[in-house]
Amino acid sequence: MADRTYPSYWLYKDNVGEWRWSYAAVNGRTIAVSSESYKRRADCEHGIELMKGSSRDPVWYPANLENAA
Repeated sequence: MADRTYPSYWLYKDNVGEWRWSYAAVNGRTIAVSSESYKRRADCEHGIELMKGSSRDPVWYPANLENAA
């Protein structure tokens, strides 16, 4: 297996044997994790694909923070 490069996703099994993912930024630090575990690896991979596909989705915030720094 090749050395891991960043940014990248990491698939792993948790303590109960279910699949999860994490995402590490270019500096190697984890900045996102799956909010749930998956019984099947394919379902976990699908969750990653959903995250990848959301990169152009809008970002929303409360109206009172519109001009916040």
